[in-house]
Amino acid sequence: MATAAPPAASRIAVVTGASSGIGAATARRLAEAGYRVVLTARRKDRIEALAEEITAAGHAATAYPLDVTDRAAVDEFATAFKTIGVLVNNAGGALGLDPVATGDPDDWRTMYETNVLGTLHLTQALLPKLDASGDGTVVVVSSTAAHSTYEGGAGYVAAKHGAHVLAETLRLEIVGRPVRVIEIAPGMVRTEEFALTRFGGDTERAEKVYQGVPDPLTADDVADTITWAVTRPPHVNVDLLVVRPRAQASNSKVHREG
Repeated sequence: MATAAPPAASRIAVVTGASSGIGAATARRLAEAGYRVVLTARRKDRIEALAEEITAAGHAATAYPLDVTDRAAVDEFATAFKTIGVLVNNAGGALGLDPVATGDPDDWRTMYETNVLGTLHLTQALLPKLDASGDGTVVVVSSTAAHSTYEGGAGYVAAKHGAHVLAETLRLEIVGRPVRVIEIAPGMVRTEEFALTRFGGDTERAEKVYQGVPDPLTADDVADTITWAVTRPPHVNVDLLVVRPRAQASNSKVHREG
């Protein structure tokens, strides 16, 4: 069923981490749903190319290079808006798969700063704009890692647990205001960069993550889920939606063929 176009007061949607993967796919989907999308990421060339693609398809898109860990830059970015309707906190990622005993503290720090503090910066800076729309939505893209752990994943799991708690607490603190807080927690998603980044560009290790798994989720599967949640009627809040491929029963139980 087609979704209704968003009201004019809440037509702008900001998507972080929009240069690839889930962020790029979400920007496309929200544009198709009638939002004017603002694409943010550090890679200027990527988001500008995506903005051109979306515009060529007859929708509205603007690219704005932004590092979500830079609070001064985030605050400056926020001054561009009187109101916005949707903030999709998607910027994040994983680094390494080392046990606690040998994990690199710098990797842990980077993951926390991007997944948690980046979400905090954007949410704090744009919450007044979401309020002003009269119908705002904050989306936090966490992970199934936000809800259960696995060996070698402690740094990423800790960061995503932080993002989950941020969303859950914010929902409690702003109840009664015209802003929803939605958490989308994807399981195994095969994108062009996630595993490759996690393993420092090691293609062989990245491929093993998905080896034998029939039909892991795609970025577009998650983007479709995000857009569905965002376009529910204003009184409907999807607090938490966990989405996994059928082949994945949990973080530690995945069906692999062959």
